Amino acid sequence: MTTNTICIIDDDPIFIFGSKILLRNNDFASDFLICQNGKEALDLIIPLIESEQGLPEVILLDLNMPIMDGWEFLEEFGKLSGKKDVKIYILSSSVDSRDMERASKYNAVNGFIAKPLTDVKIRELAQEIEG
Repeated sequence: MTTNTICIIDDDPIFIFGSKILLRNNDFASDFLICQNGKEALDLIIPLIESEQGLPEVILLDLNMPIMDGWEFLEEFGKLSGKKDVKIYILSSSVDSRDMERASKYNAVNGFIAKPLTDVKIRELAQEIEG
């Protein structure tokens, strides 16, 4: 399964580098949009929604970032229209059940994946998306 475009929202460049390699090696994505925080992601995504072109099919969202964290991003993203086909997966080092419960309350969130990202987790994600 290849997703055309995936957006990774995370402030850790080492995580981003490794994730891109894993996602490519597992034929999960061919193009990447990389954002260091939620504000940067919204600044990138809003024009894509308005132009109806290039919107990522999947967003991998970290929770703990400077400037605008993952929770703030979800609040703002939820207010946007025209984003119905985007699947958001929280990808976080937090395994706190309260974070998982909070994430489940957002309609835009399709799942919660604990870091680190692995080949097995990517295959499971691909199967979930394919239905």
